Amino acid sequence: MRIAMVSEHASPLAVLGGVDAGGQNVHVAELSGALADRGHQVTVYTRRDDADLPVRVALRPGVEVVHVDAGPARHVPKDDLYPYMGTFASVLAAEWFLDRPDVVHGHFWMSGHAAIDAVQQVQARTGGVRIPVVQTFHALGVVKRRHQGTADTSPAEREWVEPAVGRTADQVIATCSDEAFELKALAVPLHAISVVPCGVDTELFTPDGPVEERGRTFRVLTASRLVRRKGVGTTIAALAKLLDEGRDVELVVVGGAGVAGADLVDDPEYQRLDALARSLGVREHVSFRGQLGQHDMPEVYRSADVVVCAPWYEPFGIVPLEAMACGRPVVASSVGGLIDTVVEDATGLHVPPRDEHAVAAAVGLVLDEPERRKAYGRAGRRRAETKYTWHKVAADSERVYERLVAGSAAVPTTTTTGSRPTRVGRTSRSTLPTERTAR
Repeated sequence: MRIAMVSEHASPLAVLGGVDAGGQNVHVAELSGALADRGHQVTVYTRRDDADLPVRVALRPGVEVVHVDAGPARHVPKDDLYPYMGTFASVLAAEWFLDRPDVVHGHFWMSGHAAIDAVQQVQARTGGVRIPVVQTFHALGVVKRRHQGTADTSPAEREWVEPAVGRTADQVIATCSDEAFELKALAVPLHAISVVPCGVDTELFTPDGPVEERGRTFRVLTASRLVRRKGVGTTIAALAKLLDEGRDVELVVVGGAGVAGADLVDDPEYQRLDALARSLGVREHVSFRGQLGQHDMPEVYRSADVVVCAPWYEPFGIVPLEAMACGRPVVASSVGGLIDTVVEDATGLHVPPRDEHAVAAAVGLVLDEPERRKAYGRAGRRRAETKYTWHKVAADSERVYERLVAGSAAVPTTTTTGSRPTRVGRTSRSTLPTERTAR
């Protein structure tokens, strides 16, 4: 198949060394590569954010990245990109009119909006069968607003455009069961929802290999972007309790504005966390490492006795998978995708979000019982190898694509623009189907 990936703000090239690489960048790069390994031709369309970037870049055999001119050729915060999506869609439509893909896969709500707009333009010009559109949101605005309130910087249009994308796409791939329930509440038809998780590179992230040296008896690790909702402050507060109880523990925090600590001091969230650690008297037990490249992370994971992921909410969460693949136990908030990936008392422990007492108790239990740590680590590695390899994620995605391509038919006339729809109330989770569409 000829597969068009649309990822307007998250370029897969950032995975190769850029400091802004996040979960969506990794997902698009790894999924595209795994699909190419299965014999498909993948083109990834992302917005040009640097005037010196070439139009087309070969990411790897079978995967090409196309830089789309839409808005200024510089970094623009993703929440400010919506006004440029019309131009983005027009460029996609012009390309697909001449070189039609078999299926389009949008990543994030704005990419889905542009992809559907472009597909409708192509069909209007050709009068032919609509190109099937698959959508992965990676995060839902309704969930973000629920947890961040007035701190949410999403554009106002997201409130009605995002649900319209979900209802208009031919298939929505949710990355976890919690997201599937949220999509149902947005009136996305159940038959149009498949659950396919994110993946992990189980050849890079392994239990065996170099181990970073540590300075204390025990090491706790947390890795995330430094934003308040990621719960790093909760983990620092839990560290204070662990130290008060007499354990010799250090906390390593990976993430932030700079590489290996460069410019980290200018990061407002770092400043807040640094002040918190000082106020709790634990600063000398906390190491802020800044951003590290993916290939630097395995030896850091292996050095940890336990990895803590304590966000307020999390659409999926790549870090628990990487930790499990490295054979490390995980203490995770019982939110979003973490409910699926971390199995309670098998690969780790779940805790309520924003509860440093629960985090401290769970981490203390894992630290105090070496056999439990080993058992969780072994189970986590098995789970990563059986359920979360990129090969499996690509195979499940491929089945979604093939079903749509085989059943391609005339397109519905629904669009993702126009007036606001009536607000849809949240529905009971008990009515979701018990079987997943994509297997």
